[in-house]
Amino acid sequence: MRHETSIPVMTAEELASLGAGKIAYMRKISGKEIAEAFPNSMEIAPEVLVWALFAADGTPLALADDAGGALSMAFTNDLVPVAIH
Repeated sequence: MRHETSIPVMTAEELASLGAGKIAYMRKISGKEIAEAFPNSMEIAPEVLVWALFAADGTPLALADDAGGALSMAFTNDLVPVAIH
């Protein structure tokens, strides 16, 4: 017996809003990426790596010197953090 399953398709917008206000991701970014993601932040040398916290939809939220700082910012804002490697 054959069973067919219909898999719902999500739009890019639906996928981006998944976890909005509840999930954030953190990853290391370079000084160059900081200037792009956080245009109003202070200038940092392009080769410097820091941890950044982003909302589930990619909105930049915070910068930290280490993973613990980014994790703390997520918890402070009642967000469930995930790490991107």
